[in-house]
This record gives sequence, structure tokens and C-alpha cells, in this order.
Amino acid sequence: MLIAPQNLALRVKELRLRMRAAAEAAGRDPGSVTLVAVSKSHNAEAIREAATAGVTDFGESYLNEALPKMQRLADLPLCWHFIGAIQSNKTRAIAERFAWAHGIDRPGIARRLSEQRPFHAPPLDVCIQVALVPEPGKGGVTAGGLPELAAQVAGMPRLRLRGLMCIPPPQPGTAAQRAMFARLRGLLSELNAAGHSLDTLSMGMSADFEAAIAEGATLVRVGTALFGERR
Repeated sequence: MLIAPQNLALRVKELRLRMRAAAEAAGRDPGSVTLVAVSKSHNAEAIREAATAGVTDFGESYLNEALPKMQRLADLPLCWHFIGAIQSNKTRAIAERFAWAHGIDRPGIARRLSEQRPFHAPPLDVCIQVALVPEPGKGGVTAGGLPELAAQVAGMPRLRLRGLMCIPPPQPGTAAQRAMFARLRGLLSELNAAGHSLDTLSMGMSADFEAAIAEGATLVRVGTALFGERR
């Protein structure tokens, strides 16, 4: 579905108002929450319109789709986040072209990203993906394996470990959503108590970003509520 520029600008405005209200209700500074517009499956023109409406951060999951769009939009000062599962044969392009990688869940992938990050670029900002509940076929390190992985990633010279990311299964209501996100916040607090200096919680999507903000999200990854369903 193609969205007229005025409709997209209105959606951006409405989404930011909802984000602000959620942050203020939680006693947080609205400026502490960044919108990452999930632009996978949407074309470069839609991304340009969102950028015109003030969006600066965009999330892509499919490398072969993302790279041509990034090339077409190279004239814009955009921050690109890779938010999908990271395959070993895709690490070089991610290390070279993206500012963030959200889906780190094993040391081998992190090591490849570090080794392939260009030395003229700043370290790649990364989040470790945590599996809050067992879900076959979905990535993420377990809570028990998180401390060891965090220690390994934090020691890699061309990466900067910023925080944690999750994609929990749909929950039946706001309280259940918040309980999931509170678990991730608690894991980040435990890592910081152990000596890390993490500042990022990448959590919350179109259906639950307000609950995520209530529990401390600093990056919310929103696609459908912004661009609509693609048909």
C-alpha cells in the first residue's frame, strides 16, 4: 500500500504524540525515546517522505532489499539500523553500511562484525537480542547465557555494546506486555551492576511500544503504525 505524503506526515505526528504521552505518563523525558521506523518492505520514496516529516532512524531486516534503498537515499543524513537476524555471509555489508545492529545473539557473529567494521568508521553500535521465553525458530540468547555473551561482545574492539533487544511473543494485555519488557530492563540493570555501562533498551513495536516506553525503552521499532500494512 502506497501512502500519500500528507498521510505519512500525519502518521508521524500522531505516533510521536503517542510516544510523548507514554513517556510523560511514565515520568520520563520524551526525548529519551528514539523512533526507529521499520522500513523493510517499503520503498525508498516512503522512507524519503518519512525523513521529510522528521524521522532520522530507519530499521531494515533484509540486506538485499536494504542496500539499494540506502544507495538511493545516500543524500539524506539517516541513521540505519539492522534489526533482523544476522547471517554470517551478510556481516561484512552490515559492518560496512549500518550504524547499529540489534540482533547479536552469538559470539561468532559479533566477532565477524568487529573484524569487518571499517577502521575509518566509529565502532558499530550493537544490542544483544535476548529470548525472554523459549520460541523455536526465533533468535536470542537465554537470560542464563547473557552475562558471558555480554562480556565477550564488550571486549570486541570495533563494536560498542549499547544494550539489549527483544522481540517477545504477542501478549494478551498491557500488564502482560509490561511484564515482558520489565524482564529485559531487569537484565540490563544486572549487567550494569556487574560493571557494564549500557544505556539502550531496543523494545516495543507497533502493538506494544507504549508498554515498552513505560518500562524504559530507549529505541522503539515501529513499522505498521507508521507506514501501514503493505499489500
